[in-house]
Amino acid sequence: MICFMFPGQPLAKVPTLPDDAEFAEIAAIACDRTGLDLESFAWRGEPATDQVALQIYGAAMGLYRNRVLRRAGFNPAMAAEHSMGIYAALAAVDALPEGEALELTSRIGRTLAGMGKSGSYALGCVTGLSAAPVLALAENNGVYPANYNTSRHFLLAGEQHGIEAAMAEALEAGAFSVSSFPADAPLHTPLIEAIAPELHNVVADYRFSEPQVPLMEHIEQDFLTAADIPGFLVRELCLPVRWEATFLAIRRAGVTSLLEAGVGESLKKYNRWIAMEHG
Repeated sequence: MICFMFPGQPLAKVPTLPDDAEFAEIAAIACDRTGLDLESFAWRGEPATDQVALQIYGAAMGLYRNRVLRRAGFNPAMAAEHSMGIYAALAAVDALPEGEALELTSRIGRTLAGMGKSGSYALGCVTGLSAAPVLALAENNGVYPANYNTSRHFLLAGEQHGIEAAMAEALEAGAFSVSSFPADAPLHTPLIEAIAPELHNVVADYRFSEPQVPLMEHIEQDFLTAADIPGFLVRELCLPVRWEATFLAIRRAGVTSLLEAGVGESLKKYNRWIAMEHG
């Protein structure tokens, strides 16, 4: 049984984009629906932040990889998503057309970016500590757990000064490595609830079909229905991603092959770490 996995926002654009008809078509749709030229990474319409551009790029690459994998004969019996990977996943399971998925990615990203006008936010990655000390240092510094990727790989989100202090505390506590990245908004934390009404208004402009392939969500590992999707798209931005639990639920469902549809192989790496620990 095959599962397609759709990763979240990439940290950077790869130097060379695919050079084939499939990607050219996806890039044309992206430019038309979002105003972003993927080749130049320049805006053809109203500009947005670098983070919004990366979100659109990540969604476009997810759509492209979905097409390529299917043309190669891989037909998923299930799909799973991580963070901003939800938008490409929705198109891949025919719950939303590709163009609307890219447009929705852009509109959600621009709404999130509005938070950056009144605050300075960041994400912090901690590797090597277990959940208990990570949660403690997050609380000590007023930030929040945003991703439970493995038992020893976590992402925190919050105000930039709090993330920087949390990363320093994590090193003192024995973390193998820490890193931090700028963010438009504190994704997957309760702080997003401040703009939840705006996010609901964006999502309300779209009509979702029943997924034609079961799509497992990353919060409670349930399969999304068309009726679930609008609420989930806002709720998931306010709650942490639980990828370790998602991967284990995928395995329990009988999946034997997981193929990553997006930029890089971050989920494949997490899966390997989780499998080594759980056998």
